[in-house]
Amino acid sequence: MQTQSTSQNAILEPLILIAPFFLWGTAMVAMKGVIPHSTPLFMAGFRLVPAGILILAAAALFKLPQPKTWKAWLWIGIFALLDGLMFQGFLAAGLMKTGAGLGSTLIDSQPIVIALLSSWLFGEAIGLWGFWGLAIGIIGIGCVGLPDEWIVNAVTHLSFSGFAKVENLFDSGEWLMLCASLSMALGTISIRYVSRHADPVVATGWHMILGGLPLFALSAFWEQNQWVNIDGSGWLALGYSTVLGSAIAYALFFYIASRGNLTSFTALTFLTPIFALIFGNIFLSEILSPLEWTGVVLTLVSIYLINQRDRLGEQWQNFRDRPFSSLSPFKDPQPIAVNITDSKTAR
Repeated sequence: MQTQSTSQNAILEPLILIAPFFLWGTAMVAMKGVIPHSTPLFMAGFRLVPAGILILAAAALFKLPQPKTWKAWLWIGIFALLDGLMFQGFLAAGLMKTGAGLGSTLIDSQPIVIALLSSWLFGEAIGLWGFWGLAIGIIGIGCVGLPDEWIVNAVTHLSFSGFAKVENLFDSGEWLMLCASLSMALGTISIRYVSRHADPVVATGWHMILGGLPLFALSAFWEQNQWVNIDGSGWLALGYSTVLGSAIAYALFFYIASRGNLTSFTALTFLTPIFALIFGNIFLSEILSPLEWTGVVLTLVSIYLINQRDRLGEQWQNFRDRPFSSLSPFKDPQPIAVNITDSKTAR
């Protein structure tokens, strides 16, 4: 019975770890058809506030404790500012000026920031293999998200003329995407401090409500016709994005982030555009180019290197510490000892 339970855990744990990124990636596919019929700030608020209410309802059902101290509410407020208002606000504004491929590439660079901050604040070791994994991961999501002609020009001709389309960094929206990536990275780091004073799942629900309400207010002030053009399938896509892509995904993500190794866990963020590409291919008939498939493979390699960095480091150290003679195929054979007495006795 214990062996069966252990084998079930061995299957369920990786699925739970991957679930937030699967849900985020598929939510991107679901939202793709809604974006032309809505407005960015409204969609950002819609992904947060109803999802936060659902999380708090589930927390009440499971009798999770509500925040009680001023420190708990202070950290939840910081969490809401960073990962709710700032992340979703920068993301919504950036999507108006940035292509989806480049935008997702910039957003998914956050594991580097999280790894560096986790090493500094929490003493999480990155190591040589971890750095290699992060570097390969960035190359991988670059192959996935950047236009093929940019990469081909840069590699074959050592030319960055393809980037001429980005006339000015501050006018094109790339800096907004980088701000969004930094905001989510800081929000992910802050959950460690939030969880010291409040339940991480309850805090996630409150931060989505507190971060989403200002987005609705900004949408009411600046935007028009936020929902009048959304049809039935669009509302279904919004519902999927809110319930699964926000409520469940964020609750799982920040619950695990509050307890596990941040460097290893957030490296799985590289999977988000991979799931978006795969399901875009299945449901929207989007074709993956050879460079995009290369990015998928590099991304999987990077995740393996980051999550196995400690074991790979030990194996590499053991390999380096072994004497050269033990590795050489031309070493002298060991002499075979012969027991003379036993030989005579046998005769």
